[in-house]
Amino acid sequence: MKYRLLAILTFLLPFVGAAQEVGLDQKIDQAFKPVSDFFSAVIFFEVLGIPFVLILLVCSALFFTLYFGFPNIRYFGKAINTVRGKYDEIEKPGTFEADVVIDGDIPDTIRDESEEGEVSHFQALATAVSGTVGNGNIAGVALAIALGGPGATFWMIICGLLGMSSKFVECTLGVQYRDVGEDGTVYGGPMYYISKGLKERGFGVLGKIAAVFFAIFCIGGSFGGGNAAQSNQATIVLKDLMGWESSSAGAIIGLVLAILVGIIIIGGIKRIASVTEKVVPFMALMYLIACLYIIFSNFSFVDDAIGLIISEAFNPTAMGVGSVIGVLLVGFKRAAFSNEAGAGSASIAHSAVKTKYSASEGLVALLEPFIDTVLICTMTALVIIIFNFGGAFTYGGDGSGTVLIDGVAYEGAGITSVAFAEYIPYSNVFLTIAVVLFAVSTMISWSYYGLQSWKFLFGRGKTADLVYKLLFLTFIIIGAAASMGSIWAFSDAMIFAMVFPNMIGLFFLFPVVKKQLNRYLDAIKAAKA
Repeated sequence: MKYRLLAILTFLLPFVGAAQEVGLDQKIDQAFKPVSDFFSAVIFFEVLGIPFVLILLVCSALFFTLYFGFPNIRYFGKAINTVRGKYDEIEKPGTFEADVVIDGDIPDTIRDESEEGEVSHFQALATAVSGTVGNGNIAGVALAIALGGPGATFWMIICGLLGMSSKFVECTLGVQYRDVGEDGTVYGGPMYYISKGLKERGFGVLGKIAAVFFAIFCIGGSFGGGNAAQSNQATIVLKDLMGWESSSAGAIIGLVLAILVGIIIIGGIKRIASVTEKVVPFMALMYLIACLYIIFSNFSFVDDAIGLIISEAFNPTAMGVGSVIGVLLVGFKRAAFSNEAGAGSASIAHSAVKTKYSASEGLVALLEPFIDTVLICTMTALVIIIFNFGGAFTYGGDGSGTVLIDGVAYEGAGITSVAFAEYIPYSNVFLTIAVVLFAVSTMISWSYYGLQSWKFLFGRGKTADLVYKLLFLTFIIIGAAASMGSIWAFSDAMIFAMVFPNMIGLFFLFPVVKKQLNRYLDAIKAAKA
């Protein structure tokens, strides 16, 4: 391990040296702009004035919600009980499955799938949540409100509720079609259920092509939204806290983050899970407590804030939004970026769970968009809206997501930081710590997503692993030294690009999910009988 760390440091130091050059951030922006512009044009092509990828996401989520009978509501309690371990007895070897014949096999003859996997339900959920609960909840929400006004919050919540169903489907499939190596290492995610599932249905060529495209986009997403965008926001708040302004300071911060992340990700999913199961609950709880303190300290404004969220969703007044469709798109886009429901990324982490019921992990996964978007994003939004009742900034601004507060330009996490500072002494220190923890947890989870996709394309050897990890850590430094605009444009394009191949798999294979759901529910009933 020490030799890997030495290799990482040797590889990264030249990038920090390059940061001494004047205008490094402008050079990175110039390099990223044509790439992000190209992918944005391709991915966000419009139909009737609406990006088709958003139509696909929302309509698919609505379809799955209706087809499975509102699983986001009906099975919410079962999802919590599964995480709590209430149904662990049905996972034990040799458990009788109510005389059900599964896929043509007698239950006693089926291999014990509960022995496969690397992490528990809670660890898988914590790892996946750490990949979604990130700076999209702090910087992304602020960006949504800055662009679309309070009404964007309403559509973020709707997108989160619908996304619970999409997450349920893709994470069930992730477990169902995973590969387990001879050493017990699990390989799963859309790459596998697209290729294996479509092959079962006679569409092997389409499955291979779609799986390859997903893997490519997922690698891009791991470098962008799961990495560079996170280090970018962590660097912004750290530089603000310390009063640093130079681009070289950003690169140095990026190097420190890269070393920290490198130490963690070298250990693989087990170490990642062991870190995230401790960090994620702690940081989410602390952040929610801070939000609740501000909200209850200004309780008389809460009903006004909620009223503004609802009214502005259907009658937006934010400059530059112009219509209900405009504010809806802002809300849906930021919510989809934040919770990634429909993108398929979380199914990679959930695939590593120890279970013989794939639907059990699908139910666990539907909690993610609720935690991420319905809970944490809404709390952030309420804090910002309550703060802005004093007229601190104009919703919509100049259309770039940057707003002026007391004559100073703020963007992303900076807006949230100013809102917190209004009510909590030394909140800049607290929020800086929160942003950095959110960033690190997201990066370590996305490193696993990208690595699994990399292995799918280039094999499972140690050399391939090291190459990916070096590239991943390099993008931490790039993100830290770049400006917000170029990084987030590239990140959006990569995350949303994953939706297209993933949806091919979901629409071919959702009947499998129905079958596996019934199997799990029958096992629970049999255990109670």
